[in-house]
Amino acid sequence: MKLLDLEKKMIAMARANPPGDHVPFAFEKRIMALINARPALDNWAFWARALWFAAAPCVAVTLLFSSWAYFHPADNNANLAQQFDNTLFAAVDNDSSR
Repeated sequence: MKLLDLEKKMIAMARANPPGDHVPFAFEKRIMALINARPALDNWAFWARALWFAAAPCVAVTLLFSSWAYFHPADNNANLAQQFDNTLFAAVDNDSSR
């Protein structure tokens, strides 16, 4: 059966059986009561829930890196400030040597 023939048959059947005009008693009031009974969505609650779920991993990462920084032996030959200066001025030092 071709699609066009099927479409014509479906339209003919729909025209032969029109929808009824009868609506159940107080149908619109029941629908409106159901709509009003649903709580409104609170976008701030979604954010708060997401932030609370993210708090535990953040605390875990903070504790991990804090313990690593505390227990890692410090290198006596070079400190962080000296390494930062060397990294920052590496490009300047290379241009002046030409």
